[in-house]
Amino acid sequence: MRAPALAALFCGATFIALSPIWVRVADVGPTASAFWRVALAVPLLWGIVACLPRAAPTPRRDLGLLAAAGVAFAGDLAFWHWSIQATTVANATLLANLSSIFVTLAAWMLWRQRPSGLFLMGLALALGGVALLVRASLGHASGALLGDAYGVVTAMFYAWYLLTVKSLRDRGAATLRLMAATTTLTALVLLPLALASGETLLPSSARGWLVLLGLAWITHAGGQGLITFALAHLPAAFSSVGLLLQPVLAAAFAWMLLSEPVGALQIAGGLVVLVGIYLARRASA
Repeated sequence: MRAPALAALFCGATFIALSPIWVRVADVGPTASAFWRVALAVPLLWGIVACLPRAAPTPRRDLGLLAAAGVAFAGDLAFWHWSIQATTVANATLLANLSSIFVTLAAWMLWRQRPSGLFLMGLALALGGVALLVRASLGHASGALLGDAYGVVTAMFYAWYLLTVKSLRDRGAATLRLMAATTTLTALVLLPLALASGETLLPSSARGWLVLLGLAWITHAGGQGLITFALAHLPAAFSSVGLLLQPVLAAAFAWMLLSEPVGALQIAGGLVVLVGIYLARRASA
């Protein structure tokens, strides 16, 4: 197991775990922060792509899949940012990580790839953990349950994005070029949504722009880029377990930086969800 890849995996998970903090402290609305997250990353990503050996253009037959990936990622970011604002950071991040379970369920329904008993056990545990998280949300603000629902929808959109990107990768799409293209398309989808939302679109200070740059460059470009590098050099089963560090770190950052309490019921639900996701990913590896 290569040490640089292992370091990249954990650094990438840490960078992505910071994203709920950026969203919470941003002085723009959740849809607007989702837009800036990708829009500010576009020049950086295409600049990196320009430094790489020239790759073949995307075949016309793949343009539909590429557009679908952009729409899916836009839905993922929009619903996750809404979830972060409405419920606890721990719940929003844990529920978004149910995407791996939805990927296997989609393969079952669309391609008749029957899941194993171990996956079904993981699914049952994850659902039990979700029930505990929802129960814990009853003690928070009235919008917390809606935020939890947004977290589940986030996982569905991210599962769609992962399946679409996998299809494009299987057809030979280069990773960084694919990331730059989907990020650009996602920004184009999110811009009209942000304008129509009525939210504050532009930061009011230099600090506000720095927060959005951190979200775009550290979390999106840095975090996703490091994880992409790590996945190419580490066993898939180990990587999937290592990425479960992300919701744990997100909850810890929210506790330390936002003074967001984590109750016993929420801890129990989070642990059950993590075990369920671990079993589901192991069964699908």
